[in-house]
Amino acid sequence: MNDRQGLDAADIRILSAVQKHGQISKTKLAEIVNLSPTPCWARLTRLRAAGYIRGYHADIALERITDVTQVIVTVSLTHHRRADFERFESHVRGVDEITDCIATGGGMDYVMSVFVPSLAQFQALMDDLLSAELNIDRYITYFATRQVKRSTPNLAKLVHRPAR
Repeated sequence: MNDRQGLDAADIRILSAVQKHGQISKTKLAEIVNLSPTPCWARLTRLRAAGYIRGYHADIALERITDVTQVIVTVSLTHHRRADFERFESHVRGVDEITDCIATGGGMDYVMSVFVPSLAQFQALMDDLLSAELNIDRYITYFATRQVKRSTPNLAKLVHRPAR
């Protein structure tokens, strides 16, 4: 039993299966996690209700639909007051082109992933960020040239605690 979350091994197997396969039938899920369908579905319903599953998403092949440029941007703010972080984070949440933004410790304050149709639109986005009075001190851009790996964390490995 994983005391921290109140999850047992069967719950972890269910969450891992849903993470990997998304929405699947009751029968297929039960088969994957080695439970009978009705109790498996009841557990899944409980896990959803408890907020362990945030949603289901499709992995869209953007490159097959349109030209897209992915840019990784590191950002450092001028000041490190709570209000500065809150203002920056609030603004970023409203920018559709910024798909991920992680607050970090160390040399930079944030690492963002940005998807735009062109470099000109990326520069316009950065100009908008700089003129929005967000106290950005500096930013560094890295243009993605190809995807090497994309995956979700292995849930079973994250929650497994080796015996001591």
